[in-house]
Formats: sequence, C-alpha cells, structure tokens
Amino acid sequence: MGAVERNGFRFEPEYSVINQNGAIHVYKNGDFIEEITFSFSGKFPELDQIERLVDEYCEQQGI
Repeated sequence: MGAVERNGFRFEPEYSVINQNGAIHVYKNGDFIEEITFSFSGKFPELDQIERLVDEYCEQQGI
C-alpha cells in the first residue's frame, strides 16, 4: 500500500497486523504534519478505508 497524494499533501500509511492498528503520516513539502491513527481487522487495512480516512482529513482541514 503506497502513499496517497492530495493537494500538495502526502499521506503515508503504515500498519501492524499483529496489533490490528495503523497510522497515516501526513506530510506537506516533506515536513511531518501529524499522524492519523486507525484500527482494522483482517490481514491488512482495506484501501477504501485508507482513502476514506484521507478524504475525511482533507475535508476537516479544508484541503
């Protein structure tokens, strides 16, 4: 699962199958902005879940 680019922001997901949680690191111009945490079930988070979290973040931040 690779990074997602939106309006000059880069969202890099990472996750732990053992702990069933993950994070999306948000960057702007290479600078770390913040971390969005989430949980999931199964072998890995669904791409739709990552996209939805990125969309929600962008809406909340007015990006």
